Amino acid sequence: MASSAPQNLHCVFVYGSLLADEVVAALLNRVPQSSAAVLHNFHRFNIKGRVYPAILPVENKKVTGRVCGIIRSGVLLGVTDPELNILDTFEDVEYQRHTVEVSLVDSLEKLEAEAYVWGNSNDTDLYGDWDFEQWKAAHMKDFVKMTMGFMEELELPESKPRVATYENFFRRSDDPTRS
Repeated sequence: MASSAPQNLHCVFVYGSLLADEVVAALLNRVPQSSAAVLHNFHRFNIKGRVYPAILPVENKKVTGRVCGIIRSGVLLGVTDPELNILDTFEDVEYQRHTVEVSLVDSLEKLEAEAYVWGNSNDTDLYGDWDFEQWKAAHMKDFVKMTMGFMEELELPESKPRVATYENFFRRSDDPTRS
């Protein structure tokens, strides 16, 4: 009988395109259980030329999102090591994974989670407040297609980074000669 070694399970705070179950399912082939959560002293920005957001520390601000990988009835339904590696690759070099403290909305319980924080805190392309509902209406369908293309690329020996896949996909989407 084969025994499998226990896997590390992680809590991950999501706040942008990963709030969409369709995007998470395209990446992980499942949607981990999650709960609404708040990340205090951070702000979610729009990024010039991108449809996804960035977060950075900003005092007295907060970011609403979800934390995937929470304890329910004593069972941790988390993100596995291989899934975390996929998320790391998807978030690419633009983001750095940090451990942050989030508050669950339903219980106010605080817990540590991994979050992808924008790597350049002085980026002049960051502005305003990114809105999930606006993104969902305007960009989700194409973003899910791009994410599926990213996952197909990931299987290739010489896969492109996510930023290149994103730029290539959305450049094609904006081309009026494309049918």
